[in-house]
Amino acid sequence: MTNTTPTDAVPFSALSLLEGASAAIPSFESDLVDFRREMHAEPEVGLHLPRTQARVLEAIKELNLEITLGQAASSVVAVLRGGATQSALGSRSTVLLRGDMDALPVAEQTGLSFASTNGAMHACGHDLHTAGLIGAARLLSSVRDSLTGDVIFMFQPGEEGHDGARIMLEEGALSAAGRRPDAAYALHVVSDMPAGLFTTRAGSYMAAFGDLSVKVLGRGGHGSRPYQALDPIQVAAEMLGALQTYITKRFNVFDPVVLSVGQFHGGSASNVIPDSAEFSASVRSFSPGVEARLAQELPDFIRQLATAHQLTAEARFTPIMPATINHESDAELWSQTARNFYGDHRFIQSHNPRTGSDDFSRLLVEVPGAYGHLGAGSLDVDPAEWAPMHSPRATFDDSILVDQAQFMAGVALGKLQELEFLG
Repeated sequence: MTNTTPTDAVPFSALSLLEGASAAIPSFESDLVDFRREMHAEPEVGLHLPRTQARVLEAIKELNLEITLGQAASSVVAVLRGGATQSALGSRSTVLLRGDMDALPVAEQTGLSFASTNGAMHACGHDLHTAGLIGAARLLSSVRDSLTGDVIFMFQPGEEGHDGARIMLEEGALSAAGRRPDAAYALHVVSDMPAGLFTTRAGSYMAAFGDLSVKVLGRGGHGSRPYQALDPIQVAAEMLGALQTYITKRFNVFDPVVLSVGQFHGGSASNVIPDSAEFSASVRSFSPGVEARLAQELPDFIRQLATAHQLTAEARFTPIMPATINHESDAELWSQTARNFYGDHRFIQSHNPRTGSDDFSRLLVEVPGAYGHLGAGSLDVDPAEWAPMHSPRATFDDSILVDQAQFMAGVALGKLQELEFLG
C-alpha cells in the first residue's frame, strides 16, 4: 500500500463522479435554482418554519433517506445509508452536513423578481444553504453504492439568534445514524465576496457571542441640581468607554475581543435625572478561555465602577454560543477539496478569524469538523455595489448552487474515504 496521508486520500476523482451524477440527474441545476427562489420568495423566521420544512421534505422524498422531524422546531434530519462495505478493521463511518433554513425579520429591498413581500428576508443566504444541501443529498444518493459509510443531512431552523443547533442536538441529531458522526461540515455563502471563491482556516474561525446587560441604579433629581442626585446616565456613559479601555488593557490583542453597545436607555426628559439607566452590548471572542474570563470579569468591573460613584449596578453576562473552532485536519480537507475540485484560484486562505458567529460551533464542540465560506457576490455587478449580509439589499448569485452541492458532497466523500483509509 502506498504510504499517503489522510489529506492525500481525498478522492479528487470524486469531482468527475459527482459531475457525472449531476449531469445524469435531469434538470439538476434548474431544480436547485427553482427551489432556492421559491424558498426566497416565502421566507420564515425563527424555529418554526412549516412551509420551509414541507418544501425540504418534498424535495428529498424520492431519495430513500431515513427522516426524523424535530419536536421543538421545524427541523429535518435525513440519513443516507451508504451501500459499499467498509473495511472490517473499523466501525461504520458517519459524516454530518449542516444547512440552516431560517430567514431574518428584514423587509427586502432588492427588487428581484422573486423578492419576498411578507416582511421577512433571506438576507443571510440560508435559502442557498438549504438548496445546496438538497443538491448534495441528491448527488450522494445517486452514488450511494460507492459510499463506505453514512451521511446525516441536518436541515436546521433558528440559526439567527434562536439557538436551533442546540435544540437539534438535544433532540438527538448527532445520533440519527445510530452513532455519533466522525466529522461535521458546514458552508456559508457570502454576498460581498466574488461568486465561486472558497475560504476557511484551521483553528478559531468564527467568534463566540455573548450578551452583556447592565442596569445602573442611582437617585433621580432635578437637572439643575445634579449634586442632589446620583446620575445613572453619566455613570453608564462612562462605563461604555471604560469597557473598551478594560478590554484593550487586560486582554491579549492577538486573541481579540469585540464589544459593541447596541442599546442604551435612560431618562424621559432633558431636565430630569432618572433613577436608572440601562445598556446592552454584544461581546465577541475567539477562544474558550477568553470567553470564560469575560463572563466573570466584565460584570465585576461594571459593579465596581458603579460603586466608585456611590451607585449600584446590576450586570449579567449571558453566553449565547461558543466560538467556531475548526479542527486542523478537517479544515485541510475542506480547503483541499475546494482546491482540487475547482483550482487553486478558487480558494483563499483566511488569515484571520471572522467576527460573526454561527451556532454550528455547538457541533464542533461535540465532534471534529470544519466550517467555511463561499462567495456569492455577482461577477456581473460592481463589487462596490455588493450589499453585506443582513442588509435589505443583499443579493446572492445562485449560479454557485451546483458547485456548492458538489463541494459539500465531495467533503463527505473525502472524509468517508479518509476514514476507510485510516481504518
